Amino acid sequence: MNNMRVRFIPIGGITDVTKNMYLYESYEGDTLRDIIIVDCGAGFPRAKELGVDLIIPDISYLKDKTDKIKAILLTHAHEDHILALKFHYKELGSPPVYASKLTMYFVKSRFDEVGIKARVIEIEYLKQYEFGDFKAQFIHTTHSIPDPTHILLSTPVGNFYHGSDFKFDLTPPYGSPPDFYSIVKAGNDGVLCLLSDCLGADREGLTLSESVVGQTFEDLIRMTKGKFVMTTFSSNISRIRQCTDAALKFNRKICFIGRSMRQNTDLARNINYLPINPKFMVKEQEVSKLPPNRVCLIVAGSQGQFGSALSKIADNHNKFVKVGKGDKVMFSSDPIPGNEPDVNDIIEKLYYLGADVIYSDSEGEIHASGHGNQDDLKFLVRFTNPKYLIPIGGTVKLQRSYRTLMNSLGYPDERVVLLNDGETIWFEKGKTYQGDKIQVKNVYVDAYGIGDIGNFVLRDRRTLAEEGIVFVAVPISSEVKLISDPIISSRGFVYKGDETGLFDNAKKIIAACFNNPNGGLLTKTTVERSVIDMLEDYFKRETGREPLVVVEMLDL
Repeated sequence: MNNMRVRFIPIGGITDVTKNMYLYESYEGDTLRDIIIVDCGAGFPRAKELGVDLIIPDISYLKDKTDKIKAILLTHAHEDHILALKFHYKELGSPPVYASKLTMYFVKSRFDEVGIKARVIEIEYLKQYEFGDFKAQFIHTTHSIPDPTHILLSTPVGNFYHGSDFKFDLTPPYGSPPDFYSIVKAGNDGVLCLLSDCLGADREGLTLSESVVGQTFEDLIRMTKGKFVMTTFSSNISRIRQCTDAALKFNRKICFIGRSMRQNTDLARNINYLPINPKFMVKEQEVSKLPPNRVCLIVAGSQGQFGSALSKIADNHNKFVKVGKGDKVMFSSDPIPGNEPDVNDIIEKLYYLGADVIYSDSEGEIHASGHGNQDDLKFLVRFTNPKYLIPIGGTVKLQRSYRTLMNSLGYPDERVVLLNDGETIWFEKGKTYQGDKIQVKNVYVDAYGIGDIGNFVLRDRRTLAEEGIVFVAVPISSEVKLISDPIISSRGFVYKGDETGLFDNAKKIIAACFNNPNGGLLTKTTVERSVIDMLEDYFKRETGREPLVVVEMLDL
């Protein structure tokens, strides 16, 4: 089989940090033989994407190829690498899923939420798994969560080292350090292409060990007179465990707040990854009954997500938990690129309530990134000695920073391949080249299900939240004539009592829309469109606001 080829396709995550999903395909000539999927994660909406709960990868390309999918391999348990799987698993043909211990338990829990029985297999490190044309080995590394892995894929054209989210932590607080021997051995055996985490490509030096944060927790809790509140990713079990260990030293009860936080910590406790005696835990309803200096709250919502547990506390909407003077809130995670405004908004609200807020810009060593800085990234390249490099899991800016960093190691631009979602690259014996792009888009998940919500729906949701809505009922005859005064009401637009004169003039504008000086045919549709356009202009001119105008033509 001298005409074998391998194609790499990032479905999601390569330039937007989240919703990571990557395909490796083997071909004999032009015939597709096998597909391996690495990760299947979700992204998280920003404020402008109102009503959206999650953003997941677009798997349209795969729907007619499910017979070729041999396995889904998961690198670790963060939701941007596993959460979309429960939505896509059946459409992908229900292939076997391979994952490390904590990742396996998290994935099974997500499948249980939607009633899916799936084949989720706990991997053995360094065991060689065979999937058609592919062979895979899982290599232990370190990140900000237990049981992270890298994956060495052996293919007919060469070896690929999939180096997802990692840092080289020599003193992790729990578990063992990276398996440097196996990483170096992979390099000695030959790596055609390294797919590398690049999120820390613009930060100098080595990433701090996770262990430094444990001492920070102790120092901050010791100095806190009121409630101590810590927020981080709900899957960040190592960070959560360090916080609970520190809190227990100072005789504080632990309270987990937020559905995802309770779910993940319950699971971790069940497999002894988060050993806490139940007598040291309290429920939200019990927090107000305890002295503030005897409470440690661990809360979901560190990215400023609308409706999260932390946002409800910051908005003073949690009826059991209040924060104020003497309380301390610690953000033990950095904002995902793009989430900074939402996080800053939460910080401002917490300050307004009187709490002290600790975050990465205000104090050092409160958060150790799970992603390697420049020296971590350079070490991985030197250990694996690849021919080609592809930065993954970052942003366009960080991809370019990664390429510049690799230039300093002697890799020319043509050996550092920068891709966007859907762009493809082919590998053959002796050559590599870019292929055709496959079409991918954002797939939104909201309360009503999965689909392409679209720009118009997002625009309307944003308008509702920011500008309000005006309802207009227009009574008309069958001849499309106005037969009585329109009825106008609003929500979130103007204060009650202020609308009388505004809406009286709006009724005159509506009546004028029925004048037809050119003698053309009036239809319900043309009048409705005219009413909307005229009222939008009028309200903007009079109030400076642009509410969503909804018109109902009542045929009486």
